[in-house]
Amino acid sequence: MAYINEHFLKLKAGYLFPEIGRRVNEFTQAHPDKAPGLIRCGIGDVTEALPEAVIEALHAAVDEMGNRKT
Repeated sequence: MAYINEHFLKLKAGYLFPEIGRRVNEFTQAHPDKAPGLIRCGIGDVTEALPEAVIEALHAAVDEMGNRKT
């Protein structure tokens, strides 16, 4: 069974991507030292290859979601 992330329920009505952009900008301004390492998974294709750890985590999540018992 899939669960909804409860934080999505806190979002107000409107187009989601501008809100995500606003939050990303807010975070990068508050934490400029962490901004270069931020992985942006927004609209469009990525310009760089995903790190191996991300690929492995995505595969593990898909495998888990593909099993009704998990």
